[in-house]
Amino acid sequence: MSSEPKHNGQVRVLVVEDHVALGNRIGEGLRDAGFAVDVVYDGEAALERTAITEYDVVVLDRDLPRVHGDRVCRELVRDGSSSRILMLTAAGDVDDRLDGLQMGADDYLGKPFAFQELVARIRALGRRGPGAPAIVQHGDLVVDRARHRASRAGIPLTLTRKEFGVLECLAAADGAPVSAEELLEHVWDEHADPFSNTVAVTVARLRRKLGDPPLIETVVGVGYRL
Repeated sequence: MSSEPKHNGQVRVLVVEDHVALGNRIGEGLRDAGFAVDVVYDGEAALERTAITEYDVVVLDRDLPRVHGDRVCRELVRDGSSSRILMLTAAGDVDDRLDGLQMGADDYLGKPFAFQELVARIRALGRRGPGAPAIVQHGDLVVDRARHRASRAGIPLTLTRKEFGVLECLAAADGAPVSAEELLEHVWDEHADPFSNTVAVTVARLRRKLGDPPLIETVVGVGYRL
């Protein structure tokens, strides 16, 4: 994946959790909640991944092998990463929370936690960046990023997670073209095949659901725009 600047579309999340089964469950749950998610299982892999991919939020377990979560947090902050950091830990007392926040973490969640609270915290962090309004309007199209809903001329649209993610990226680009590579980067995850036609197929389905007059324009050789 490239490290090119991202559009304010679907929230891209990196989950760093050394318990593989738990990390995978968190990843699947967050994908079901509408996020684009990658999962790694140690601090070294987290630093490698964040060096090449610009994540909106890093969900960071504190007690990690190879490179401790505290060091991962400090290095991301030191290097000027734009990623928001949500630290997870089994220790939930006040001193531990203060330690995490003093290292530069943006939020802190003790284990065990309610999954819906994790989702709410990530959404809140994902909206904190500059220029990322919760609701984007383009003509009679309204995209509600916070509630993962969209409507046109007041009529709710029934969209899949990927269709909503594409629409969110295009709406947030404010009329600028978005390449298929950028859509693949921010709506799908690391397992997406960059040589497939999955973006074109999703855009075609989205166009049909948006109805007439057409909203999505193909910019030849560049990508798509609203």
